[in-house]
Amino acid sequence: MTATTAAAGRGYAKGRAKREEIVQAAIGLFAETGYHGTSLREIAGRVGISHPGLLHHFPTKAALLEAVLEHRDVVDRADFEDDREQGRSVPESLVRLVRRNALRRPIVEVFAVLAAEATSPDHPAHEYFVRRYAETLADSRIDLERAAAEGRLRPGVDPAAAARAIVALMDGLQVQWLYSLDHPKEARVDMAADLEAYLATVYTDRGDLRA
Repeated sequence: MTATTAAAGRGYAKGRAKREEIVQAAIGLFAETGYHGTSLREIAGRVGISHPGLLHHFPTKAALLEAVLEHRDVVDRADFEDDREQGRSVPESLVRLVRRNALRRPIVEVFAVLAAEATSPDHPAHEYFVRRYAETLADSRIDLERAAAEGRLRPGVDPAAAARAIVALMDGLQVQWLYSLDHPKEARVDMAADLEAYLATVYTDRGDLRA
């Protein structure tokens, strides 16, 4: 490796680390004041760089928003797929994902804020959430149809309706959990336990959900 190549590698690593720092700052500010209430200058100030310096990494606020949403998806997808590769069932993996998200308040907060803001068709994240919900519902329905074919669903469970209910429950629990964080610990919403209880009414075989 030449000195030039080594220097280029260090520069790339520093740039990647700074991009990650900017994304983390954006997650915090978007969660606090929403997408429209946050400026790129505020984000730049939080990470200690100039506005032009931030634009070097993210030329527009919409590009930064896309990176924030992608970060959430990458984290959740990696955890879920890792559980599936280890042989855990879909419902078991969902409960474990929710349990982990209870340790990642900023990501949960920014998702809840942006999902509500983006119902407006002119919001930069509107198409992202339309696509995300369509894909999530389709994946959930496919798994439930497979489970039904294998005799792993409770009698009378409709896969399409159950898919919508699971997605709605997971998103709704996040909002209720955020509101409950000011309460004593014993009074806070337990997202994983509530999801587990609902999945018990859907699946006959859910794996070890408490693992």
